[in-house]
Amino acid sequence: MGIPLMIQKKDNERIEHLKKDFGIEKKIDVIRMALSLMEKEAQRIARVRRWKHAAKLVANNSHKVNKEFQRHSRIKED
Repeated sequence: MGIPLMIQKKDNERIEHLKKDFGIEKKIDVIRMALSLMEKEAQRIARVRRWKHAAKLVANNSHKVNKEFQRHSRIKED
């Protein structure tokens, strides 16, 4: 048996409502579902943070390379 969890009355009502909406039998399954969703969101946030960091690292070099391609372009902008 796990550790008992102290739940406020309002939270208990919310869990019961979700149990009915999703057809879930146990409260713990509702909590596990919520934890899974939160973990996925945390992973997504971490992934976006890594992408932004990587983009920031290559942005300056990318800008230089793009300028170099523009110099040799056949289409000249006036």
